[in-house]
Amino acid sequence: MLKEGDPAPKIQLLTEAGEPFDLDGVRGKKVVLFFYPKASTPGCTVEACEFRDTFKKFETKGVVVLGISKDSPKAQTRFKENQGLPFTLLCDEDKRVADAYGVWKEKNMYGKKVMGIERTTFVIDEQGKIQKIFSKVKPAGHAEEVLAAI
Repeated sequence: MLKEGDPAPKIQLLTEAGEPFDLDGVRGKKVVLFFYPKASTPGCTVEACEFRDTFKKFETKGVVVLGISKDSPKAQTRFKENQGLPFTLLCDEDKRVADAYGVWKEKNMYGKKVMGIERTTFVIDEQGKIQKIFSKVKPAGHAEEVLAAI
C-alpha cells in the first residue's frame, strides 16, 4: 500500500486523444491525479466537473490535473467533450496503474462484490513523491479540499 512520501509509481498510458502520456514528462510540476470508477457516471461527473470548475485555480498554482479511469480513449473523449473538461484524462484499460497505486479493489455494489477503482486522489510533488493521499473520496466538494491541501 502506498503512503505519503513514497515515490509515485510510473505512469505510461494513452490519453483520451490516444496520445502517449508519461508521468516523467511532468516532473518538476505538482500533479493532482484523481482516480474515478467510470466516465460519464453521476459521481464521476460531479467530481470531474468540480475539478473543471476549479481548474484555473490549480493552473495558477502551476499544478497539473489528471483524471484516470479504466475507460477507453473513446469513452474518455466523449466524457471530456460532454463536460467541457480542460485537463487530460488517462486510459488505464488493463488496470495496471490502478493496481500499482492500490486503488483497484473489491467493492460492494448493490449487495454484490465487484472489482473496481476506489475513488482516490494523489497529490504528487515536483520530485515525483506522493505528497498527499485522499482515500474513499466523496465527489462533492473534493476539488476544493484538494486545492486547500496544496
